[in-house]
Amino acid sequence: MIKGSVVAIITPFKNGQVDEGTLKKLIAFHIENRTDAILSCGTTGESPTLTHEEHERVIGICIQEAKGKISVIAGTGSNSTVEAISLTQHAAEAGADYILSVTPYYNKPTQEGLYQHFKAVANSVEAPIILYNIPGRCGRNIEPATMVRLANDCKNIIGVKEASGSIDQMQTIHAVCPKDFILFSGDDALTLPLLSIGGVGVISVIANFVPQDVVKLIQAFEKGDIKLAQELHYKLLPLVKAIFIETNPIPVKTAMGMLGMCSDEMRLPLYPMAEENEAKLKKALQDYGLLK
Repeated sequence: MIKGSVVAIITPFKNGQVDEGTLKKLIAFHIENRTDAILSCGTTGESPTLTHEEHERVIGICIQEAKGKISVIAGTGSNSTVEAISLTQHAAEAGADYILSVTPYYNKPTQEGLYQHFKAVANSVEAPIILYNIPGRCGRNIEPATMVRLANDCKNIIGVKEASGSIDQMQTIHAVCPKDFILFSGDDALTLPLLSIGGVGVISVIANFVPQDVVKLIQAFEKGDIKLAQELHYKLLPLVKAIFIETNPIPVKTAMGMLGMCSDEMRLPLYPMAEENEAKLKKALQDYGLLK
């Protein structure tokens, strides 16, 4: 079963188009640095600004370049159930190892509406599905009781990326859902706390450019070296705070541009960082030893 450090990989752009060459280099970078899996077309990948054709192409490149070396999770969520099913079926047919399906945003469905939405998506494919719960962006929380229903009624719904920010809710999910229902942190700052209550890893933004330290933190915890895990947690924490000083993925793309990993180009409505925040981000990179 999937676990460990999953990078929510950015989608690089160049002159308004997806920069496929750089995307391939970034995938190779994560394979080399032993990232456990790649999430393609998540929030960090600017999926809301991709056309359907680009969405499918980006997922296809990730699957092609992974070639069995690293697992690929395809982000295929939508606030339209019909659209979510279409994107999910395409990703499954293309060979994605897992599907990430986000809470329908803007519509603000009831818990029953959420249940019926995710059940319809799950019934459309055989591929394993990870729910993505992020109330701050979607306006609705998938309640633990709804997750229990989905886990019991849809055998290919195998876990959740929890980005509610509530450790209390995460504990409840772990306690009431089936024992094999996996729990990923959706927040880099909560990776270690989540591991301590039974989580299996993180779907990470910071791993885009410091993958080794995220991997080391999780491996240290798994080996029982809590002291090292704590040291890495506190080492990463100032960088994590800087990476979320503005809306994700604005800072992470800016950081990767500073580090020469890709262009810092984004698509509107995302907009370059305010100067004072960019200066704080640069200092955090320097303090970490990534920039001179």
